[in-house]
Amino acid sequence: MSDILETTVCPADLAGLPAARLPGLAAEIRRRIIDTVSVNGGHLASNLGVVELTIALLREFDPLRTPIVWDVGHQCYAYKLLTGRCRDFSTLRRLGGISGFPKREESPYDAFNTGHSSTSISVALGMSRAARIQGRPSRAIAVIGDGALSGGIALEALNDGGQSGEDLLVILNDNQMSISRNVGSLSKHLENIRISHGYRRLKSRVDQTLKKVPLIGRPLADLAEFLKKGARTLIRSRKVVFEDFGFQYYGPVDGHSFEELERHLKAIRDMKGPVLLHVLTHKGRGYEYAEMNPENYHGVAPFVIENGVGQKSADRANAAPASFSDVFGQALLDVAAYRPDVVAISAAMRIGTGLDDFADRHPDRFFDVGIAEQHALSMAAGMAAVGLVPVVAIYSTFLQRAYDQVLHDIALQKLHIVLAIDRAGIVGEDGETHQGLYDLSFLSSVPGIEILAPSDYRELRRMIRYAVDRAEGPVAVRYPRGKGREDLVPEAPDQEDVTRARILRAGDAVTAVSVGTMAERCLEAAVALAAEGIACEVVDVRRVKPYDRETLMESVRRTGAVLVVEDGTIAGGFGQAFLADLQESGFRAVSARIACGDHPLHQGTRDQLYRQEGMDAVSIADAMRRLQREKESRLPDAGRG
Repeated sequence: MSDILETTVCPADLAGLPAARLPGLAAEIRRRIIDTVSVNGGHLASNLGVVELTIALLREFDPLRTPIVWDVGHQCYAYKLLTGRCRDFSTLRRLGGISGFPKREESPYDAFNTGHSSTSISVALGMSRAARIQGRPSRAIAVIGDGALSGGIALEALNDGGQSGEDLLVILNDNQMSISRNVGSLSKHLENIRISHGYRRLKSRVDQTLKKVPLIGRPLADLAEFLKKGARTLIRSRKVVFEDFGFQYYGPVDGHSFEELERHLKAIRDMKGPVLLHVLTHKGRGYEYAEMNPENYHGVAPFVIENGVGQKSADRANAAPASFSDVFGQALLDVAAYRPDVVAISAAMRIGTGLDDFADRHPDRFFDVGIAEQHALSMAAGMAAVGLVPVVAIYSTFLQRAYDQVLHDIALQKLHIVLAIDRAGIVGEDGETHQGLYDLSFLSSVPGIEILAPSDYRELRRMIRYAVDRAEGPVAVRYPRGKGREDLVPEAPDQEDVTRARILRAGDAVTAVSVGTMAERCLEAAVALAAEGIACEVVDVRRVKPYDRETLMESVRRTGAVLVVEDGTIAGGFGQAFLADLQESGFRAVSARIACGDHPLHQGTRDQLYRQEGMDAVSIADAMRRLQREKESRLPDAGRG
């Protein structure tokens, strides 16, 4: 462990650290982040960009008294290193280790759990208002990136926060927009004046004095404000929109200059009312490969530090499909070649959802709306209403943010829109805020929607074609993160229709009804049980809603025992609906369900989490054995009564 980090146990230790040692501390933090992420994977470029800002914030503010809310939260690694978690940092994103996001259960310094974007200003404003009501110091800080600022909730919070009068500090971490630095001595001089105590006192007195002058006082004050904004517009060559929201605006400030950061933060610390500090940072700073290509180093798998090469790069070089996302992207390109009415929409996840090739090939038919999932789906509804077929590629965890649009804008009008739901099911190391466990449950209640779940790459291609060419209303295709199989079973002539369930393995002991890629684990379990003389039938549901009732019921009628296995939550999942249907239909088959329990699922590898939740092949085989024993114990009552 490095010398400075070893002695920095909590933020209070930073206050006494000489300014000359701060660059060294920043370098050590960056090295520690790079070393850890190269082994564990994680968010790299964003974390490397906020190191100086994090140090400066913790030197000027006590986060136990002034809560700091990190928007999205994936840039919190330096913050964790400086708030008592340095010695545990090697466990980052590992099962039982520290989270890759802020987590209140983990440390009193983490003010709020975050994982989805654009929420920080709302949360900080709520904390500021609550503290004032409770009679405590009421300043709260929101650190938000320029990308997250495009989210609608962030703009709603700016609108409310600017007129609130609360002691709210919003730090805009601008690491992407190309904003030129203000030029000239006049601009620099005015900025120095504006953050001085004398200027703020004089400005307040002048405003109050003018407003007391009878008849013409308030118009004069309004005129002075108008002229001030006009002069600032000329000096900055652009209007500062945040002042129109009601914030006192300062910046842009070099986010890698300790001197500039601390000078501004010291001045802002004593200001009253809503303030916005605009900080310019460089994503990936300190690691050459991340600096040159920050988008590819946003969220990374383990990689080699010396050359920046990770497993994903090697997979692409081998020209084999690296993931379900890649297969989806190619399948959509194939469909778009003969369907000029197909358009693709992304909410700031072009590469992550496999749409980069589509965007390059069809730039006029691709729309990246930024971090604005609700807008993406309402816009898609508008397109569908006039004859296009929008395909919206979106992570399962982010689709949650647009549930109302799915129901109100799309389903109630029976609009033909395809939801390509990426990262469905257990996602892994990003923890509970990013698991894609809930889409099956919340979409199942949407009237008229079709839901499909491919078990392999071949099925995904079929389902994309079906969703575009044959479906008439809203249709969702959900598939997991990462790699899959090209085909789980040999091709059969009757398997083309994805609306029909397919029997992957015949048997008469237990029916294993699998949803999506859980079929692979069910097949593995069935092979193991076959060696014990237990013949299990594995049925791939394929279309979850509406499901192929005839095929599933017939299988259960023959076996008298059914196990439903799905990569979602036990509450509200497919198994709950199917077993209720069985019961209402008079079946007395013994039954069980395997899915994620009714609790948040923390970080760990996908395999670890499957084992933890009893969703691995060994656990599935154990459940099948139990059902077989239970069926034998009540054999006369097995099957339909």
